[in-house]
Amino acid sequence: MPKFPLRAAIGVCVALALAACSSSDNNSSDTTAPVTPTTPPKNVIFFLGDGMGLTTMTAARIYSVGEDGDLTMDTLPETAFVKTFSNDSQVTDSAPSMAAYMTGVKMNNEVISMSSDTTAIDPVADAAGNKLGNNCGSKNGTPATTLLELAKAKGLSAGVVTTTRVTHATPAATYSHICHRDLENDIAAAVVPGGAGYNSALGANGLDVLLGGGSQFFSPVKGGGKRADGRDLIAELKAKNYAFASNAAEFNAIDASKTERLAGLFTSSHMSYDLDRDPAKEPSLAEMTTKAMDVLAKNSKGYFLMVEGGRIDHALHETTAKKALHDTVAFDNAIKAAIAKAKQTDPELKNTLIVVTADHDHTLVLNGYAKRTGKTAAGNAGVLGVVKNYVTGAVEKDADGAPYSIIGFGNGENRTQGSRSALSSLDDSVTSANTYHQEGVIRVTAGNETHGGTDVFLGAIGMGSETFLGTIDNTKVFGLIKAAGGL
Repeated sequence: MPKFPLRAAIGVCVALALAACSSSDNNSSDTTAPVTPTTPPKNVIFFLGDGMGLTTMTAARIYSVGEDGDLTMDTLPETAFVKTFSNDSQVTDSAPSMAAYMTGVKMNNEVISMSSDTTAIDPVADAAGNKLGNNCGSKNGTPATTLLELAKAKGLSAGVVTTTRVTHATPAATYSHICHRDLENDIAAAVVPGGAGYNSALGANGLDVLLGGGSQFFSPVKGGGKRADGRDLIAELKAKNYAFASNAAEFNAIDASKTERLAGLFTSSHMSYDLDRDPAKEPSLAEMTTKAMDVLAKNSKGYFLMVEGGRIDHALHETTAKKALHDTVAFDNAIKAAIAKAKQTDPELKNTLIVVTADHDHTLVLNGYAKRTGKTAAGNAGVLGVVKNYVTGAVEKDADGAPYSIIGFGNGENRTQGSRSALSSLDDSVTSANTYHQEGVIRVTAGNETHGGTDVFLGAIGMGSETFLGTIDNTKVFGLIKAAGGL
């Protein structure tokens, strides 16, 4: 076979290349405009079960669907454990633990989204005599930027939904910066666009959705509220074109498709426990969540939404386990509703990240070797009952010969002084009552059962959820959400 000269080979290659270029150039007369790809909105929904430790989750599962059932949060495909200690305490309170998620900064107990060197200084009496006066000082730390503020800076919408006062520690950590969580008048002022004390990091228009309780911190003293400055922040919000609801009927009447900004304050203080909630007066957490999503979804860039099941924590402080478990189930229902709604427009959640976690746990425990109870229903106390032997079904007794409940607390207000023999008649009907306070090992004053320091659960689904794994510090969650959401 004759050899092909190198020079000829190069010539052929050049000719072919020129022909290819010429062929491409021949199409240059095509006047079809290039298609600009549409960037889908990126949505982040952060669910926070306040005080929802692993034992509370387990008890709520048994309460709702039995030992072998699943809550929605149990089915989230990506999971992790989260360390919750604060900058100055082994056991955190809600302010720095939520702020760690929102800012990536460890801060001291009672501090709301400030630098680590911020000292929590108790409020002083204001002009009305309420301990709501700001005593933080002028050189006491600096604000730490939150995920919600980053979202607003990117042009996304942002919302806050809670069953507590909207000025309470968890929601406050998303949109305000202050040395002490109890300064709720100042926290309320941070959400009113253009007003004194407004947090300008929320942009010109502020939060797009704000739903929960706590109207007393938005109303002047003369109107029955707690504001000594005489401002009516509800009127100011309305003047800024917020659709406003004060009860379920007004809330239900609001058409989300025609609403750009929505505020709802349904109670003077916290909203009711879900076990006690009157649907004619207060919307459920699921209803608030889905309406918030409808309002926020009109932004083509996307949104950041924080949803708190806040009263889980309060019921645990009271050691009224039935209320805590019922609120946990209501929180889970909101997660279920949010996932279903998100999948209507983003079926595979490729552009939606949903994260579910807790800020800390409590001292709730499951006692004894109880037989399986199944879910709580009429005629079956379930996990709220007394311990019964898993072989014989007989009621188990303690060293004093008295029955004891499956659920107990490490500390609480209900502690028998001395022998428990007087409780020999304790039964399911007592321990499963709506207002029963489970017993604690260490006696504390009413309502003051403490948080616990154990790691908490985190579950995630959707965009970037695969990055949540292992045992991580709560400050790391901030970075993972920021990266996944492009914030």
